[in-house]
Amino acid sequence: MKSFSRRRPVPAGLPVLVLLIAAAGCSSADDSASAAVPSPGAKVAALCRSLDKVLPAKVDGLSRRDPEPASALTAGWGNPAIILRCGVLRPAEMSDPEADGVEVNGVGWLLQKQKDGSFRFTSTLRKAYVEVSIPAKRTGDGMAPLVDLAPAIKKAVPAGIAD
Repeated sequence: MKSFSRRRPVPAGLPVLVLLIAAAGCSSADDSASAAVPSPGAKVAALCRSLDKVLPAKVDGLSRRDPEPASALTAGWGNPAIILRCGVLRPAEMSDPEADGVEVNGVGWLLQKQKDGSFRFTSTLRKAYVEVSIPAKRTGDGMAPLVDLAPAIKKAVPAGIAD
């Protein structure tokens, strides 16, 4: 059997173009947020996946823009991003009777002000711990992000003590 193949000339700029496209696709120049993905047990992970399905499209007027790596256990809104992580470990500060806490629309939160001026809130008395980090540039609106997140948390994460 005779094989017929004809070699076509490759345009000189094509290899360079392919290289540029590949480099652009791997670029880290975008400003997407990143968040460590929690690794809870199966029961808590199922609650977190349920929460992900009912989270609002907007929080504090900011559109949803999830962090990397993509996971049903994390969500984000805006840039700099308000980050939600579901299934985090219980913070040691929850054992401190002097710790700051707030209740927002039926969801209790441990409040932790960070050294950089940001705030971290962790839900209390729920079957999964939900952590919300609000960057320093977004703290001017106070509890507005928690107000927007409360209905979803109440719907997907039952009241109780997390395992």
